[in-house]
Amino acid sequence: MRAVQVTRFGGPEVLVAAEVPDPVAGPGQVVVGVEVAEINFVETQLRRGITPGPPLPEPPYVPGGGVAGRVVSVGEDVDPDWKGRRVTVSTAAGRGGNAELAVAEADGLVEVPEGLGLPEAAALLHDGGTAVGLVDRAGIRAGDWVLVEAAAGGLGSLLVQLALGAGARVIAAVGSGPKAELARELGAEVVVDYTRDGWTDLVRRGTGGQGPDVVFDGVGGPIGRAAFEVTARGGTFSVHGASSGSATTIDPAEAAGRGVTVIGLDQLFGLSEPDGARLRTERALAAATAGHIRPVIGRTFPLERAADAHAAMEARAVPGKTLLTL
Repeated sequence: MRAVQVTRFGGPEVLVAAEVPDPVAGPGQVVVGVEVAEINFVETQLRRGITPGPPLPEPPYVPGGGVAGRVVSVGEDVDPDWKGRRVTVSTAAGRGGNAELAVAEADGLVEVPEGLGLPEAAALLHDGGTAVGLVDRAGIRAGDWVLVEAAAGGLGSLLVQLALGAGARVIAAVGSGPKAELARELGAEVVVDYTRDGWTDLVRRGTGGQGPDVVFDGVGGPIGRAAFEVTARGGTFSVHGASSGSATTIDPAEAAGRGVTVIGLDQLFGLSEPDGARLRTERALAAATAGHIRPVIGRTFPLERAADAHAAMEARAVPGKTLLTL
């Protein structure tokens, strides 16, 4: 079958098209005929040989942690009725999705509702379920000011929409003009560019001097630190990513002194628990099918251009989600 392999750790050029053996479903597994594969930013970090948490795979390997398509075969102890159904699912061991066929655990399958496309389902598989979980844990109240970093990304754009759905007023922090336009289109009341000096002053001014009640920190590094410093007293600071290369860590005594509740990056381990993750993804797909949220798909690339897709993501050139199609 056709696939893309990471031949060694390095830049996007290490992603090379290859022919590899067809996978076989083991007990409790299925094989999915992949039509769409999602790309998460962490996959670009793993490809470079660095990791914000997951263990590094050993090259050569086929990347790709999430797919959408149809079940083509099932293994032992799997209901044969799954064959032919449209599904989205995380791949076994978090790899193997950038290929024509991918193995997945049957207990992670999420059926795609009628009326929702496979690209949208793939875009919501991880980001949708994660966004639902983050919003649940943050305890947003109607009227809260909510700051979303990387608000034009695949996950950030969903956090903006879910926060608005909870009755919040949203401040979108983005890194370019086109992304600012998208954030405004999604309904953000205040939009700031965190690549410019003084962006936190604009956040304070936009919130009447108090700062945001809830912060979703997906960037980390100096931006995450600055966002914590502008968080309102008694607020919530929720860490879910480290696209800058390092996650934000806050001294508990400092947080307690301002009454800020910090939800650390380790919350993602709880959100990845299989049963809960599947249920949250189902909620995200249902919300999209009903028109309450929409995944922002910035660009799609054919499988053979996976290197171009990674390069575009790392250049921060594409708002929303980047997908591979087969």
